[in-house]
Amino acid sequence: MSSNVIAIVLGGGQGSRLSPLTATRSKPAVPIAGKYRLVDIPISNCLHSGIERMYVLTQFNSASLNKHIKNTYHFSSFSEAFVDILAAEQTPSSVSWFQGTADAVRQSLHHLIVHEFDYVLILSGDQLYQMDFQDMINKHIEQEAEISIATIPVHANDVPGFGILKTDENSMITSFIEKPKKDFESWAAEVSEEMQAQGRVYLASMGIYLFNRKLLFDLLQSNDHPDFGKEIIPQAITEHRVASYQYEGYWTDIGTIPSFFDANLGLTDDIPQFNLFDKNHIFTRARMLPPSKISGTLMEKAIVADGCIINAKHIKRSIIGIRTRVGFDTTIENCYVMGSDMYQTLEQIEDSRVNDRPIMGIGDRCCIKNAIIDKNCYIGNDVTINCEASKPDGDYGTYTIQDGIVVVKKLSVIPNGTVIQ
Repeated sequence: MSSNVIAIVLGGGQGSRLSPLTATRSKPAVPIAGKYRLVDIPISNCLHSGIERMYVLTQFNSASLNKHIKNTYHFSSFSEAFVDILAAEQTPSSVSWFQGTADAVRQSLHHLIVHEFDYVLILSGDQLYQMDFQDMINKHIEQEAEISIATIPVHANDVPGFGILKTDENSMITSFIEKPKKDFESWAAEVSEEMQAQGRVYLASMGIYLFNRKLLFDLLQSNDHPDFGKEIIPQAITEHRVASYQYEGYWTDIGTIPSFFDANLGLTDDIPQFNLFDKNHIFTRARMLPPSKISGTLMEKAIVADGCIINAKHIKRSIIGIRTRVGFDTTIENCYVMGSDMYQTLEQIEDSRVNDRPIMGIGDRCCIKNAIIDKNCYIGNDVTINCEASKPDGDYGTYTIQDGIVVVKKLSVIPNGTVIQ
């Protein structure tokens, strides 16, 4: 049963590939879909699967993540459920920061050992998916596995970015190769007809692991290997019963700005691959915000979170996050606007207007395309942002450009009339 399981959500390292979104926050704390945080995804999957004891491991920029966890996940005093943050800490036995995924769990074992459980579910904090972990646990028990690895069929083009596995007829993993760059054709696996039709015939590790308690402790305490994917798992395959739990639903690793951007905008599709409206909804902080107010705006494929005041001319294929203010005659297309953490008072807004300063949000007569606007930004009137791919990638002070996507940094002030293209 899930009551015999403890989950560990790995917060990841510095998250440099998601910079500048991770300049002041850890990867699991990055806002997604206008009102959630990335960490809400694995936690919600656990709660829907009956797993109610979770640790979130982090070491970089953890203040906002701590605040979100504290304000969001409250359980009955009569329940054993918890979601606790474990930040890297110095102890008599360890004076260093986490050196990798396995090392992070190794340094946290003394927190786990006080609980009763049979299995440890290890998850990533930067993936978008909906999975029933109870089914994975049941199959793990049926197969008498010691480790189960969630796997997903991928196309040949995606193989160099993943650890690739081969299995026998009983779904037991027989071999593993880490991110092969070439000559991997022989690694094609048995997959469903639907996956074959899509050309997805290679089994990739999703970075989701289920360990028997004793084996996890034995493996981590008998060596100092820092990483699961590169060292612990390949070694375990030769010595233990390691099963593949094949998953064919929607799953994406949100490790880069382009993947983060695409995953968010994909939510605006008529029938998105990741369904926010599913019965297994995402849990997050319950904010007491007013409903959004929209006046004279043509909206196409848009998601608008709570507490917004929108007077825009046109919003298309975009996500508008909490407390966003958008001025008159403004056009927003292919954008993720994260919103704001607070409202400006009427006095502050009037003072900014008198002194010709931008107010929080997006001003009048702006045209913004292909952009991510981080939280609490001040974008003035008559601002144009539309890079597409004409301007080189790089850091430009208040914003960065990656693969044609402009990312306006948190708390940035973009003056009236600015043109970024």
